[in-house]
Amino acid sequence: MTLLQIAALLIVLAGAFGAINYLFLKLPSAIGILVVALFASLAVMGLDWLMPGLSITPAIQAQVEAFEFSEALLEGMLGLLLFAGALHVKLSDLRQEWRVVALMATMGVALSTVIVGTGFSVITGMPFLVALVFGALISPTDPVAVLGVLREANLRKSLETKIAGESLFNDGVGYVVFLVLVGIAFPGDDHHGSGFADAATLFFQEAVGGAVLGIVLGWLTFRVMRRIDDYSLEVLLTLGLVFGGYQLAVYLHFSAPIMAVCAGLLIGDIGAKQGMSEETRNYVDAFWKLIDEILNAVLFLMIGVEVFAVAFGLDAVIAGAMSIVLALIGRLAAVAIPVTLLRPFREFSPGTIPIMTWGGLKGGISVALALSLPDSEWKPLILTCTYMVVLCSIIIQGLTVARVATRLGREPDLM
Repeated sequence: MTLLQIAALLIVLAGAFGAINYLFLKLPSAIGILVVALFASLAVMGLDWLMPGLSITPAIQAQVEAFEFSEALLEGMLGLLLFAGALHVKLSDLRQEWRVVALMATMGVALSTVIVGTGFSVITGMPFLVALVFGALISPTDPVAVLGVLREANLRKSLETKIAGESLFNDGVGYVVFLVLVGIAFPGDDHHGSGFADAATLFFQEAVGGAVLGIVLGWLTFRVMRRIDDYSLEVLLTLGLVFGGYQLAVYLHFSAPIMAVCAGLLIGDIGAKQGMSEETRNYVDAFWKLIDEILNAVLFLMIGVEVFAVAFGLDAVIAGAMSIVLALIGRLAAVAIPVTLLRPFREFSPGTIPIMTWGGLKGGISVALALSLPDSEWKPLILTCTYMVVLCSIIIQGLTVARVATRLGREPDLM
C-alpha cells in the first residue's frame, strides 16, 4: 500500500471506530477508539483461528509490520502532538511548579529506569544493560495519552500543570536516555556512540540543543507574527515552525521532542499574549486543538492495530504482567521521591503522589521506541511487555484516573 492509501485507511477507520465508541461504548474518545480497534483486531484473529482457510491475519500482519509505526510517530506525528499540548500549558503556571516538573523529568526518569530495568533483568534473565533500555522506554509518561485524559479528568489547576508539564518534558528526557542506553547496550548500532563519553556528549547535545533550538525558532516565529495580522498566515507559520523545526532538530541530532515542547510553550504563552490578535488566537487554538484530536484518534487506532505485530507466548505474557507492576513501582518512585525532597520547602495538594502515580500513563511513544530497537533475541520480549504495559495503562488507568483524582483530591488547591 502507498503512504496515501495507508493514511486514508487510518482516517476512515478512526472515524468509523470513533462513531462506534460514541454511539455504543461512550468512553473518552481516544481510549474508546483504541478499545474498538483492539477488539476488532482480536475478532479478526479469532475468525482466522476458527476458519484457517481465510488467512486474513497473516495478510494484515504483513501490512502492519511493513508500516513504519515507529517512524510515523517519532518523526511525523510526535512533533505536532507535543506542540499542540505545549500550546495550552502556560509558562506562568509552569513557573510555579518548575521544581517538581524538573525533578520528576530528570531524577524521576532516572530512578524509574533503574528500578524497572533491574526488576526486568531479574524476572527475564535479560542482560542488565538491555533491561535498562526497557526501563528507559517504559518510564516516561506519554504526553499524548496524559493530555488526552486530562481533558476528561477535570483536575485541579496546579495538579494538572504538574502532570502536563512533567509529561511534556520527561518524554523528551526519556527519549534521550533511551538513545544513550541503546548506544551502550547495542554497540553495533551505527546510529549511536557506544562509550560513556559518547553517551554523555549525546545526552548534552540532544537535550540542551533541542531546548535552545526550540526557544530560538519559537522566538523568531513570534517576532514575525508580531508584524502580521492575518490569522490564516499566522496559523501557517506555526505549522511551518513545527514541521521545519522538527526536521531541523533531527538533522542536527538535537532532541526534536524537546524542541517542539519549548517552541510550543513560547508560542502558546508569549506569542499568544504579544504576537496575536484575539481573532488569530482563537483560530490558532481551534486549529491545533483539531490537529490534536485527529492525530490522537489515529495514534490510538494504530496502537490497537499493532497487536498484530506482537508475539504473545506464555512466558512473554507472564513477563508482561509482571512488567505492569514494575512500571507502577517505578512510577511511584519517580513521583514520591521528588515530592518528598520538596516537602520541607513547599506544600502539596492532597493526594498528589497517588494521583500523579496513577495518572502517569504510558502510550504510543513507548511502543514506537520498542519497535525502533535494533534486531536482537530480546526485542520480541521487550515489544510484548511494552505493549501489555501500554494497554493496561491507557485502558485501566486512563478510565479510572478521574475517579481517583475526585476521591483523593477533594481539599482546596495548595500552591
